[in-house]
Amino acid sequence: MDTLSKWIQLAGRIALGAIFLLSAIGKLSNWSGTAAIAASGGVPQALLAGATALELLGALSLIAGFKTRWGVIALVVFLVPVTLVFHNFWAVQGAEQQQQQMAHFMKNLAIGGGLLIVFAAGPGALSVDARREKAILAGRGGGGVARGAA
Repeated sequence: MDTLSKWIQLAGRIALGAIFLLSAIGKLSNWSGTAAIAASGGVPQALLAGATALELLGALSLIAGFKTRWGVIALVVFLVPVTLVFHNFWAVQGAEQQQQQMAHFMKNLAIGGGLLIVFAAGPGALSVDARREKAILAGRGGGGVARGAA
């Protein structure tokens, strides 16, 4: 993989993860307001806590490139119901509100597509996963780096 591609994959992971990380931090910093909004959508606080954990841990995993595919799964599991419950443009009254919710729905669809690409392609060379794999392979080859060293 060429140097530019490595950096582009890292930038892509950071960009995808940042929206989830900032959203999770926002939820945690104003938990009572977040819980009220979630309750208005019929989401109990326990489910909100689980969703926020998926969002935070998935974002950190994606950004670091550590257990990346698991992080992507966590984010997709978070993203699908959130999109369907809170951006259900088909059930919204008023053209302007419907258009806004459709834009959010489509944004989430695009983000989900980006996550699926990361799942399929992997995190790239500039990731914890790649460093760990390189160390494992070097340890099996008998030369150089011992397993677990990075």
